[in-house]
Amino acid sequence: MARDLRTLPKAHLHLHFTGSMSALTLSELAIEAGVRIPETLRETVASADPLRLPANERGWFRFQRMYDAARAVVRSEAAMRRLIHEAAQADADEGSRRLEIQVDPTSYAPFVGGITPALEIITDAAREASATTGVETGIIVASSRTRHPLDARTLARLAVRHAGDGAGDVIGFGLSNDERRGNTADFGPAFRIAARAGLLLAPHGGELLGPDHVAEVVAHLHPHRLGHGVRAAEDPALLDRIVAERIALEVCPASNVSLGVFPTAQELPLRRLLAAGADIALGADDPLLFGSRLLAQYETARHVHGMTDAELAELARGSIRASRASTASKAAMLADVGAWLTGPGLRE
Repeated sequence: MARDLRTLPKAHLHLHFTGSMSALTLSELAIEAGVRIPETLRETVASADPLRLPANERGWFRFQRMYDAARAVVRSEAAMRRLIHEAAQADADEGSRRLEIQVDPTSYAPFVGGITPALEIITDAAREASATTGVETGIIVASSRTRHPLDARTLARLAVRHAGDGAGDVIGFGLSNDERRGNTADFGPAFRIAARAGLLLAPHGGELLGPDHVAEVVAHLHPHRLGHGVRAAEDPALLDRIVAERIALEVCPASNVSLGVFPTAQELPLRRLLAAGADIALGADDPLLFGSRLLAQYETARHVHGMTDAELAELARGSIRASRASTASKAAMLADVGAWLTGPGLRE
């Protein structure tokens, strides 16, 4: 009998705002907003089978259309606050002590008076969620590769104005969407703005594209963490560099399989990355579309990759170390991971 993964203290560092919502929330917000949910999205979130798309532009287009349709139901301050609270509560229910959620406020700005009010609603909701759920919640402002790099600079300056170390503050700056879009170097100025303010730098890289793209992201954006980064396993020298520079990898097993990066969860190079010494933080990415939350990623590590309780505890430690939690908070979480591993604990 193995220890209960639900009670394993962990940090959740790769979760997108819209993609965090539940199927029930999607349905209820659609009714409130008077928005029709496309049948493909309705079938996807209702299905017991995980989404499976090819790892090409056609597959990404289908994914993005569903994501955009889900985002279209978030049209009010109340809806935005609901998503943040429910994301933090879902994490609390699965043993997460720290949540760092990514959001592009541009998408919600038209409904609340602009990007500044949108971000202020999100940060305020995160403070409330931290207090009510006990999950420390920080915000990563994420720019998009599909928009002009000047938009990224605008968002970086906005993120800097709301930066801080407290609950609900902006703690990082990211870059998301299709890795095949845009020129990575063009986003460098935005990341330098964020870096000068001491923000965590957490761009996506090394999911849809291989190690050459990872190398570009590392060279031009100087990340502290890489969203995904799993394709670095294909280049041992690059992986050694990532380990040497202590760039943590936000690994999302369910989404990697759903988007065709790996045919099966067994082929995810999780053990290879760990053997190289990489800091790993498991993440759920977009539970609405990929059908599983944070706990399921740890269950994959246990049941698919055969990880022992000691190895799972080390995965949890890696997520905590890679977070932007305070030194004192990290120490407390790490001590609780040790207690989970050495104590009798609950068992599955």
